[in-house]
Amino acid sequence: MKKIIFKAVPFQKKLVTLALESGVDAIMVEADRLDAVKALGRVEVLTPEAATRIELKAKSDEQDAAKRLKSGQMVVLAKGWEIIPVENLLAQTEGLAVEVESLDRARLAAGILERGVDTLVVLPEAAAELKAIVAEIKISQGRLDLVKAKVTAIDPAGLGHRVCVDTISMLKTGQGMLVGNSSAFTFLVHAETESNPYVAARPFRINAGAVHAYAQMPGDKTSYLEELRAGSEVLVVSADGSAGLATVGRVKVEVRPMLLITAKAGKATGQIFLQNAETIRVVRPGGEPVSVVSLKPGDEILCRTDQAGRHFGMRIKEDIKEA
Repeated sequence: MKKIIFKAVPFQKKLVTLALESGVDAIMVEADRLDAVKALGRVEVLTPEAATRIELKAKSDEQDAAKRLKSGQMVVLAKGWEIIPVENLLAQTEGLAVEVESLDRARLAAGILERGVDTLVVLPEAAAELKAIVAEIKISQGRLDLVKAKVTAIDPAGLGHRVCVDTISMLKTGQGMLVGNSSAFTFLVHAETESNPYVAARPFRINAGAVHAYAQMPGDKTSYLEELRAGSEVLVVSADGSAGLATVGRVKVEVRPMLLITAKAGKATGQIFLQNAETIRVVRPGGEPVSVVSLKPGDEILCRTDQAGRHFGMRIKEDIKEA
C-alpha cells in the first residue's frame, strides 16, 4: 500500500489537524514542531532532513537519485518531476517518493508503470484535495470485472459456522464482499444495508458465509473467512465493480442454518454457503440486493470468475481443482 506524507512546512496547526483527520501515514514538519504534532495525534512525524530532496534537472540528478535509493536513503523528487525519469527510477529501484501538488498529480504518480511510486509527499497547496487524495490512493482498489451468473440451485445444508464481518465503515446499497467455495468463482455477498420490519439495518456488516469460504482480499489475495480478525483490511466491492478497503472491527462466528447456493457463469460453476435468513442478500446485475430466502433458480446475480490456484492466499500457477 502506498504511503502518504503531508508536508506541513511551514507549520500550520489547522493543516496538521486536517492531515490527521484525513488519515495520512506521516506528517513532515520543522524539527522544532515535532512535539506539537505528536500532541495532536498518534502519527509518524518526520523532518525535511529525513529525506534527500532532488530536483530532476539533468540526467545526473536521476543517477544521483538512483544511487541514493539503492543505498537505502529516502529520496523525494521535488515538484515538477516528469514521467520518463520516474519510470527509469521505478524500473531499477524501490522506495521512491515524489512531491504532489494536486489530486491529478497524485493520480499520475500512483499509476506510473501500473505500479506507481511508493510514497506521495503531499504539499500544502494540495490541502483542499487532501481527503480526496487519501481516499483515492489509499482506499480505492481499482475495479474488478463482475459477471452475470445464473442461479441453478438453492439447497438446505444443515447447520454450520457462519462468519459476520463487522467493519468500521458504513457501507452502501450495492456493496459487499466477494466470497465463495473457490477462489475461481466468488459471489458478491451484500452488506446488511437494508432494513425490514423485524431487523434494523446494520450497514457496517457483511454476513459473508461459512468459515471455510474464500474471500477476495486487497492485493489480489484471498483469505479464509475464519482467518479474519479485528484490524484486518478487507476488500469491499460495489455492483459496478469498483473496489475499496474497509477495516474489520469485529468478527462473529456462530452456528446457524445454512443454504448451499450454486450458480453458473458461462462454463464456470461456483457455490457458496450462506446463512438461511432474510437479511442475507446477494446482488442482482442492476445492483439491487436480493435475499437468499426469495432467491430462485434462474435468477441472475453478480459474481466474479477467476483462475483457481492459491497458496496461503497468494496466486500461484498450479493444476488445482476445487469442488
